Amino acid sequence: MKTRKTISKRIKVTKTGKLLKRKGGQDHFNSRESGKVTRAKRRDISVSQRYVKTFKSLMA
Repeated sequence: MKTRKTISKRIKVTKTGKLLKRKGGQDHFNSRESGKVTRAKRRDISVSQRYVKTFKSLMA
């Protein structure tokens, strides 16, 4: 099975095997959001357990 490049570019696998992705909505219209929301968007978030198996198989 070929690697799905769209998935592999958007998701990072940590040393422990967790999958991390960026929060959505970072491109524009950020001035109207509070500083708390803007700072929270800078952090990566872990992928839901529901999709971990699917994403790992697409990246392998």
